[in-house]
Amino acid sequence: MAHSLALVESDEIGEDTRIWAFAHVMKDARIGRHCNIGEHCYIEQGVTLGNNVTVKNGVNIWTGVTIEDNVFLGPNCVLTNDPNPRAYIKKPADLLVGTLIRNNATIGANATIVCGVTIGRYAFIGAGAVVIRSVPDFALVVGNPARQIGWMCVCARRIPMTAVEDVLSCPHCQRDYRPAEKGLALISARADIGISRTTECSTSAQ
Repeated sequence: MAHSLALVESDEIGEDTRIWAFAHVMKDARIGRHCNIGEHCYIEQGVTLGNNVTVKNGVNIWTGVTIEDNVFLGPNCVLTNDPNPRAYIKKPADLLVGTLIRNNATIGANATIVCGVTIGRYAFIGAGAVVIRSVPDFALVVGNPARQIGWMCVCARRIPMTAVEDVLSCPHCQRDYRPAEKGLALISARADIGISRTTECSTSAQ
């Protein structure tokens, strides 16, 4: 569904994706299934969005940004693709710097992601944070510059830092985690707790 006041130039858009008024999707942008693109968003050519991505109002996504499945981009968060821009220097796409936002990450309202970083799986970027370096899986970061203050569970609750035999547990959903090379790794979960129908989808962004 594309609102009558949206400008959609790409034909690479998955089923059940919704694009709202005053959004502009440029040619050659790729958007997966079940996405929601809010008002006044801009998605530049060469951008890839996975499945079930939520892009809230006022978000601009530039060439070189890749977003995997189930990512939440909060209102007016900022993504970049040039670490040292000048108005009088016009750079081709191959000189821009990419950014990767991995599966299930959350970017809070008004956060800024400086290009060249990777936001890990299930990472949680607090509102207004300025991210200048890569963020581990499941990490919770806040501030300017952003710093890690804890870990966030799949269920979107903060994980207590108390470990038992090197295992961190979420008291809300009983998921268990161990330290891993890129942050935390999920090692167990209650069988009756699902994530979402698209959490484990494989997309061209992966």
